[in-house]
Amino acid sequence: MIRKAVLPVAGLGTRCLPASKAIPKEMITIVDRPVIQYVVEEAVAAGIRDIVLVTHSSKSAIENHFDKHFELEATLEAKGKHDLLEAVRGIVPKDVNIISVRQPEPLGLGHAVLCARPVIGDDEPFAVLLPDVLVDDYGLAHNDLAGMIAAFDATGLSQLMVEEVPWERVHQYGIVAPEQAVPAAGESAPLAGMVEKPAREAAPSNLAVIGRYVLPGHIFPLLAETPPGAGNEIQLTDAIDTLRAADGVDAWRMRGQTFDCGNPLGYLEATLAYGSRHPEIGADFRELITRHARSE
Repeated sequence: MIRKAVLPVAGLGTRCLPASKAIPKEMITIVDRPVIQYVVEEAVAAGIRDIVLVTHSSKSAIENHFDKHFELEATLEAKGKHDLLEAVRGIVPKDVNIISVRQPEPLGLGHAVLCARPVIGDDEPFAVLLPDVLVDDYGLAHNDLAGMIAAFDATGLSQLMVEEVPWERVHQYGIVAPEQAVPAAGESAPLAGMVEKPAREAAPSNLAVIGRYVLPGHIFPLLAETPPGAGNEIQLTDAIDTLRAADGVDAWRMRGQTFDCGNPLGYLEATLAYGSRHPEIGADFRELITRHARSE
C-alpha cells in the first residue's frame, strides 16, 4: 500500500497573477478552503498518510495552514464556537503527517520531485499530485487516485492519470500514446510513449496527462541523471519515459472530473461545482446563480 505522496508547491504561480502576488496560489480559496486542502484531502482519501510538500521560502502560509494554531483554537473554544474549532482541528487528520522540504531553486518539476528523495527513499513507491489541478470524485465509491494505487499494487507498473480532452486542445497538454487500445474509464493500459503539446494532426490520442502519478522509488536515480530538457528544466516526463522504456508505464483513465485552478476560468468552474453542492450554502448558492442568470 502506498502511504506517501509528494506535492510540489514551490512554483511562483504566474498563471494566477495578480492574485498570487502576495499569497501562494495553492492558498487561493475554493468556497471555504484553499485549493491545497482539497488536494491533501484527495490524497488522504486514497490512503496516503505522509504528505511531502516540496516548497519555497515564500510559501510559509501553506505550512502554517496545516500546522496547529494554538491561539486560534483556544479563542474558538473559549467563545464556544465548537463547529469552527472542529473544522480547524480537522484540516489534517491525526494519523496524517505533513512534511516540508525546500526546493532551493526553480529547476523544474522533475527537480522538485527529486527534492523529496531523502524523505521517500529509493525503495518505496509514492504518489505525486500537482496542486494546480483539482480531481473531483463526486459520486464515486473511491477516488481516481485510489484506483491508480490499486492498479500499481496489482501490476507493479507506474501509473499516469489521463483524461480525454477535445482534439482541438491537444496542443495544450502532454499527450500519451497507448500501446494498443485506449483504456476505458477506471482502467489502465500500457503506454508506447508520450508527446508534449503535439499539433492535432500529430497527436497519437486525445488522452492528456493531468497531474497525478504513482511512481516507484527507483525513479529517483533516473531523475538525478536526467539532463535539463524543455525550458532548460529537469522534466519529470523525461524520467518517466526512461522508466517506460525499461519497465513499462501504464495510463490510468480517470472517471471523475478535473478543474484547472491555475487559470481563472478553471477556478470559477471549480467554485461553481463545489459551491453548488456545499452542505451548508449549496442551496442558497444555486439560487444565487439562478437569480443572477435571470437578471442578465
